[in-house]
Amino acid sequence: MKVIDATDLILGRLASLVAKELLNGEEIVIVNAEECAITGSKESILQKYRERRERKSIVNPRRHGPHYPRRPDGILRRAIRGMLPYKKDKGRRAFKRLRVYVGTPKEFEGKAESIEEIKVFKLEIPKYMKLKELSKLLGAKF
Repeated sequence: MKVIDATDLILGRLASLVAKELLNGEEIVIVNAEECAITGSKESILQKYRERRERKSIVNPRRHGPHYPRRPDGILRRAIRGMLPYKKDKGRRAFKRLRVYVGTPKEFEGKAESIEEIKVFKLEIPKYMKLKELSKLLGAKF
C-alpha cells in the first residue's frame, strides 16, 4: 500500500500518476486532499467547475446529472476516475483500490510520502487554486 500526501501537488499530474499505479494493481491512499492544487486562474477554474455542477439536460431540464462532487476528496477521486477505464471491469477494480481523505487519519500519520516532481512550486507562472478554496466557493461543508 502506498500513502501519498497531496499537499501542494498538482491535481492533474497526481491523478495521472495514481491512475497508472492503480491499473498496475497498487493500493493507494491519498491524504490531505484539500491541500492539492489546480493550476490556472481562479476565475477560469471556478467557472469550469460551476458549469459542470449546473449542467442539465436540454430535453428534460429537471433531470440532474452528471453529478460532480463539491468536497475536495470527491473532486480528487473524480479526476482520478476520469483517467481510468471505469466502465470496464479492470477500471472498476482499480478504482476500488483508491482511498482519499481530507486531512490525515491517525493510522497514516508519518507514513505519507510526497512526490517532488509534481509540486506546484515548480511552475514557471504560479497561478493555482487549492481544492479547499474551490470547495468552499462551490458550497461544500466540511
